[in-house]
Amino acid sequence: MNAPRHFLDLWDIEAPTLRAILEDAKTRKAARRGWPQARVDADAPGRDRTLAMIFQKNSTRTRFSFDAGIRQLGGASVIATANDMQLGRGETIEDTARVLSRMVDAVMIRAVNHDSIEAFAEASSVPLINGLSDRSHPCQIMADLMTFEEHRGPIAGRTVAWIGDGNNVCASFIHAAAKFDFRLVVACPDAYRPRESDLAHASGRVDVTSDMWAAVEGADCVVADGWVSMGDSDYEDRVNAFAPYQVDEALMAAAGPDAVFLHCLPAHRGEEVTEEVIDGPRSLVWDEAENRVHAQKSILAWCFGAI
Repeated sequence: MNAPRHFLDLWDIEAPTLRAILEDAKTRKAARRGWPQARVDADAPGRDRTLAMIFQKNSTRTRFSFDAGIRQLGGASVIATANDMQLGRGETIEDTARVLSRMVDAVMIRAVNHDSIEAFAEASSVPLINGLSDRSHPCQIMADLMTFEEHRGPIAGRTVAWIGDGNNVCASFIHAAAKFDFRLVVACPDAYRPRESDLAHASGRVDVTSDMWAAVEGADCVVADGWVSMGDSDYEDRVNAFAPYQVDEALMAAAGPDAVFLHCLPAHRGEEVTEEVIDGPRSLVWDEAENRVHAQKSILAWCFGAI
């Protein structure tokens, strides 16, 4: 039996494969224009397939986009939180993987710890998709790149400025820079720099600075994220550290007239971004949220061998 196609991190998937997934997402979105949301795609690569979704963290976009996505591919979903399962009572992640491999065709996990995702993948005989972990968020970045390219053309050769925490979403942007050939400038306080192990995958395309004004110079895209993530216990320290790193109209103006703004949501207006920016004409956050459906459909199609 062939090894399952897991989608765990962008850095461990070949660049042509990631590009093929992105182009498939664009094609699928265009083909559905004007359709009702529940209509199944013409090729239905998920027909007769079931996707299990496990949530150790709260979710809006990941949950709804994967559920809508597998249905649009012609398949079905089973959704559970960890507390709904024996995982909540101490069953090992490996035993859970072995059981679900007998019952479903793919699994998506939104996990607390990345180690759990890796352990599940090692024991699973069906594809596993990383819906988010403490170390990365690859599905989000595929939707982000799709959104940028819809509005500004190819991402290759462009500059993306990340403003804020060097967190899991930032890590996947770092991984993407090498795969899609763009420059990423990360602006953050020194105490919240990206992990060196992530920067090791950057292939020289990522710079880190504490100066957000320098970071946005020449940027084609400015990206922000919440200052405090689920599980962070140092709220006051983070708010104090990131207070100078708010994306406002002045910062967007410094980035240039054609720069767009992205945010994976949920957003905290008045903290990492002002209302004028996120609700302004250069914000693409609603297209970005919608594109989670299309990007994840193509990730699933790839996992099923249809790409």
